[in-house]
Amino acid sequence: MKLPRRQFLHLAAGAAALPAASRIAWAQAYPSRPVRLLVGFPAGGTTDIAARLIAQWLTERLGQPVVVENRPGASANIAAEAVVRSPPDGYTLLAVTGSNTVNATFFDKLSFSIVSDIAMVSGVVRSPLVLEVHPSLAANSVPQLIALAKANPGNITLASFGTGSTSHVAGELFKLTAGISMQHVPYRGSAPLVTDLLSGQVQSAFDNLPASIEHIRSGKLRALAVGTQTRSDQLPNVPTLGEFLPGFEASAFVAIGAPKNTPTEIIGRLNHEINAGLADPKIKARLAELGGTAFVGSPSDFSKLIAEETEKWAKVIRAANIKPE
Repeated sequence: MKLPRRQFLHLAAGAAALPAASRIAWAQAYPSRPVRLLVGFPAGGTTDIAARLIAQWLTERLGQPVVVENRPGASANIAAEAVVRSPPDGYTLLAVTGSNTVNATFFDKLSFSIVSDIAMVSGVVRSPLVLEVHPSLAANSVPQLIALAKANPGNITLASFGTGSTSHVAGELFKLTAGISMQHVPYRGSAPLVTDLLSGQVQSAFDNLPASIEHIRSGKLRALAVGTQTRSDQLPNVPTLGEFLPGFEASAFVAIGAPKNTPTEIIGRLNHEINAGLADPKIKARLAELGGTAFVGSPSDFSKLIAEETEKWAKVIRAANIKPE
């Protein structure tokens, strides 16, 4: 039977619309079971706390449990690979951090790409890395620290919370940008770093602001600058590094990602719900307690961020010849 052209085109258009309609219906029905949010760090840290905060919000908004699973190990690569290998259906999400963008170059044999294998969903929180010194060091400002380092090349210690960490690459970016040589001292985490900095075992460090802020406020540590592009609400009198080294930016963040090819309708819904949570005064106040601010944006905003951060840290890692221990 030969159909009239008008009837044929009408039926063809209807058939073509079916996949889109079914995707939208699927997204509207999402989620129909619990959602997992994988965190590549142990429980109790900033990433874990931020993830649990947004998971609780999503549980209430989506009507299904959003369960945080801690999968620490291999500098957060274990959790990232587990999400990359998961079905792209919105039921397995990843807490993405700056570590993931550093790892892309720091580990030269990863079986996945954080840029191309993870579809970014939203942000959660962004907080500064802070350049701080022991009060005994004769440097009350970034220019004074740079001058001191130039006068004593390689003799002033600059600690980080681990080789290949965001703290480490921020320090290397500082040295490269300022044209100075300082002795890198890696620790296994922020807590031992702060302990030795407080005792004067090391002279300076890049640390996450939440771990150091009370010591800064009490005068036990001196904050010279924060790494974010704008000053921190928690330390409004502390300048940014960019005020002395134009273009400098180094901060910590937590964002949410999903396996590539996750339906855009599901990503869009998650983005909408998370951004609604980030506008909630209680959540904003809790993020401020963590030393950060709500990190709001679109999926494309965060895809661009991850690509740019990965490229930026790749240049630093290669220039400083940073290798896994």
